[in-house]
Amino acid sequence: MRKVLVAGAAVAATCLSAVAVPAGAQAEPPAPKLTEERSSSTTTTPPSPPARSDSSVVSARAVIVTPKPPSQRTYAYGRHPRQRVDVYWRAASKSRKQARKQPARPGVLLLHGGSWRGGSKTGWKYFARRLTTQGFTVFAADYRLSGMAHWPAQRTDAQAALAFVKKHARSWNVDPRRIVVVGASAGGHLATQLGTVGTGAGQVRGVAALSPVNTPYLAYQDGIAATASRAQSSLRGAVIKLLGCVPSQASPACWERVDDANSATHASRGDAPMLLVHSQGDFVPVTQSTGLASALRGVGVPVRVKTVPGDLHGNGLMNDETVYPELLSWIRSRTR
Repeated sequence: MRKVLVAGAAVAATCLSAVAVPAGAQAEPPAPKLTEERSSSTTTTPPSPPARSDSSVVSARAVIVTPKPPSQRTYAYGRHPRQRVDVYWRAASKSRKQARKQPARPGVLLLHGGSWRGGSKTGWKYFARRLTTQGFTVFAADYRLSGMAHWPAQRTDAQAALAFVKKHARSWNVDPRRIVVVGASAGGHLATQLGTVGTGAGQVRGVAALSPVNTPYLAYQDGIAATASRAQSSLRGAVIKLLGCVPSQASPACWERVDDANSATHASRGDAPMLLVHSQGDFVPVTQSTGLASALRGVGVPVRVKTVPGDLHGNGLMNDETVYPELLSWIRSRTR
């Protein structure tokens, strides 16, 4: 199986030039390139019960205190408006001196779904906040959509976002050697590409993908079948938009993109371990992951394919009571 070499250095140099980080900064993140969103603690106090004439009844006010939301800022990892990443973190210490003594934290890069033609990093907001309570610093990235640029622009952006995170990891006290990638649907496809293209495990410690479209050509074929659902037919159109060509009428250049977009074609020894999750009725069927899993196992890369009941898809899979606990456990195991 072959590797596709990506000009990562050139991409990173272009994208990272958009942000300057002060030398030696550790306790505080770099000055934001775009917007800054700071959160404060939220306290919700239920209204007092109505007064009672019975003096023997004593009323009380219950105070519910929610956890303080993490700090959040948005940064540019490139010049295009879609080349943006939200960072969520919790300060380890108010003292800069004490913060320097804190061990570096693991990081999680999140890639959103949307059939490569829609979606946003903000869809990860609540999951990102939840992960910060578990000791992770979280990065949720946007990327150019298929209506803006054809494949492999989406993978190039995911690589550039990862390069940005790793280059500036010290700014958030993150260990660049302990970063995992989590993606959903189309974002799951990009996540598995990060785990297989180039140096694989040399770039990320692991990949977790929810309903990943690991083989876009298979989705194209499923979408034309007589039994295809509306969602599968729509995904077929999304594949054509992503590739910028119709595979059944493909030129040699189109077939190269078809091949390159298949994560299994990049599988080789040293790729990142993976957790791949689908539901039994997912319109992105588990066969999208079993092929990749076979290719990875064939070269000695650990991979687990999990299937849950129902027809949940993408981020929605975390509504299954078994998925989030296993996902969190898997992320922890990969970032120790």
